[in-house]
Amino acid sequence: MVRDNAHGDQSIDFANAQSVRLLNRALLQAWYGVQAWTIPADYLCPPIPGRADYVHEIADLLAQDFRERVPFGPGVMGLDVGVGANLVYPLVAVGEFGWTMLGSDTDPVALANADAILAANPGLRERIELRSQLDATAAFAGMIGPGTWLDFTLCNPPFHASLADAAAGSQRKWQNLGREDQGGEAPNLNFGGKAAELCCPGGEVGFISRMIRESIAYRAQCLWFTSLVSRATNLPLLREVLVEAGVAESQELIMTQGQKQSRVLAWTWLKPKVRRDWAAARWTARRS
Repeated sequence: MVRDNAHGDQSIDFANAQSVRLLNRALLQAWYGVQAWTIPADYLCPPIPGRADYVHEIADLLAQDFRERVPFGPGVMGLDVGVGANLVYPLVAVGEFGWTMLGSDTDPVALANADAILAANPGLRERIELRSQLDATAAFAGMIGPGTWLDFTLCNPPFHASLADAAAGSQRKWQNLGREDQGGEAPNLNFGGKAAELCCPGGEVGFISRMIRESIAYRAQCLWFTSLVSRATNLPLLREVLVEAGVAESQELIMTQGQKQSRVLAWTWLKPKVRRDWAAARWTARRS
């Protein structure tokens, strides 16, 4: 499904949900060997290149503690907080680096769809495990148990503080795509998303702040905690939370695609020597 863009060229119609689903399916198959992928209507349909950038930023972050070598294979384990129906982060992490992934979510419909993707793609269950998060206020409780050691966590947090804010954001995206809202109805956009995917109390800052504070209890069981941050203006507040919590180190990883810039906030409770020893004991630089 294509349309003429502002330059008079034929382009994917990014305001059409079905167009983006088909594009995602093709990209996942071509680059990551995913033979069957779909999501339910109205669930978040993320752009694959942006999600892949985040996973590659994680790989570069881990390489800092591994003599600048990206680690490969199932010895690297990550947790996707809020994996969603689309399962994209684990699919990219496994397809590109062969890592082992946990995916958590509070939504049983999302988990059921993610599980159907695993069932339709032989071999993925060996590397990806799905877990139901029963506490909607928690990111790590119930996911990081005794004897669980994670090399990283990642998260695409709810950006908005309310559904009204989410609707306004969708309207801005609609206009940026050069499409007019018709009939006064909220635009039915490719990015979609259920309420829990789009908003939470306190919005993005509230969600990530709670995640930073919760990570204190798991400081020895995870090398790097990370989260996507949609707005650069939120970073000063989050820096204050990190300082208040007393993390050992934090980094802000910048990702750029076209005219869009996004960022990942990463923090760790472990000192550099501990991280280097961790990496040497667990990882390999060889593809498996």
